[in-house]
Amino acid sequence: MNRWTRYTIVGVSVLIVGWVGFGRVLGHTANDGNAYKSLVVYGEVLQKIQNDYVDEPNMHLVTAGSLHGLLESLDSESSYLTPREYTEYQQKIANSSGGETGLNLSKRFGYIIVTSVLPDSPAEKAGLHSGDILESVAGFTTREMSAGQAKNLLAGQPGTGVKVGVIRRGKTDPEEVDVVRQKLPVAKLVVQRVDNETLAIRFPTLDAGRKEELRSKLTEAEKQGVTRVILDVRDCGRGATAEAIEIARLFVPSGTLTRLHGQTITEQTFSADPAKVMWKGPVSILIDGTTSGAAEVFAAAIANTKRGDLVGERTFGLASEQKLIPLEDGAAIILTVGNFINADGKSILEEGVIPNQVVRTVAVAETDDGEDVDTGGAQKEPPPSPRPLSADDPVLQKALQLLKTPAKKAA
Repeated sequence: MNRWTRYTIVGVSVLIVGWVGFGRVLGHTANDGNAYKSLVVYGEVLQKIQNDYVDEPNMHLVTAGSLHGLLESLDSESSYLTPREYTEYQQKIANSSGGETGLNLSKRFGYIIVTSVLPDSPAEKAGLHSGDILESVAGFTTREMSAGQAKNLLAGQPGTGVKVGVIRRGKTDPEEVDVVRQKLPVAKLVVQRVDNETLAIRFPTLDAGRKEELRSKLTEAEKQGVTRVILDVRDCGRGATAEAIEIARLFVPSGTLTRLHGQTITEQTFSADPAKVMWKGPVSILIDGTTSGAAEVFAAAIANTKRGDLVGERTFGLASEQKLIPLEDGAAIILTVGNFINADGKSILEEGVIPNQVVRTVAVAETDDGEDVDTGGAQKEPPPSPRPLSADDPVLQKALQLLKTPAKKAA
């Protein structure tokens, strides 16, 4: 890149920054004055990098990197896609026969972290677990990578492989793991009779159609004399929030399930519908740090209406809504535009969903100097998965104990 080309890039960036900022100041409130000042600073930084950096900078990479950082500073789910990444993203979305790994991801500790793993998926077969840190994906470090970029890289044609560098608990060096992408079948509910009157149901996902599948299982169970239900949404990191709300309505007769709030969207309040209730018996929900997204909305709805106990550990904190916004240069941003709200008024994205009955399965984590510290629940480092429903499961046993208490009554 010659000198005049570099100057042109910086000059145009500064002009655009100034024009956009000035226009917003004229057309909007005083708050936009702060945005204008930030844009001017951004232009000044670009000039300093151009003129004073030790080597000739690649300004395309500099500006792309700044935009990645800008979106990542907002939350773990917002991200910037370059024109090339956005094109690949569109192609993969359009290819309904595409393969995937079964990993659910977020950004923590400056790297991509596995929040949960789909059962019987390529990732599970490769030995990946929730809590694993991905140091690299497809040869690219995740230090400068958003969750959206990582998901894009992990998707591909069935039968093809993708290498990930995994940092395990207690390890410092990454282990390279080859995961072969597959077209994943729809995971079914896992149903297990705990005792004569109690049924436990595990949700691998909350995909569309899950409500009707659950309704069928509950109807059958009721005919068989089941009076208590335990719903396990640990390791559940996929699904639609609309489905989660409809599932909650099967249990909750009245009250506000949750709210969706955002400065540019119409605030929505999701309420119970007594006409949709089909299970009136006692219910408990099992949650932990592998519970994220739509499953958190479901758990929050049960907690907000005090319909049942939430047993386990704090959820990961991802329930929110994103909007894909294409940009004029062919790039795009994925921007969080709405947060689902807990009963205390705080967003799930900010604090997760907190159980009213805490049962810790991972009590402490180690700092870099070896000191044990309380992690504040599994939100910061999810416990390993998968976790079988068994008599040795302390979370399941606590939920069963609560359901059997004499004070527990049907709704």
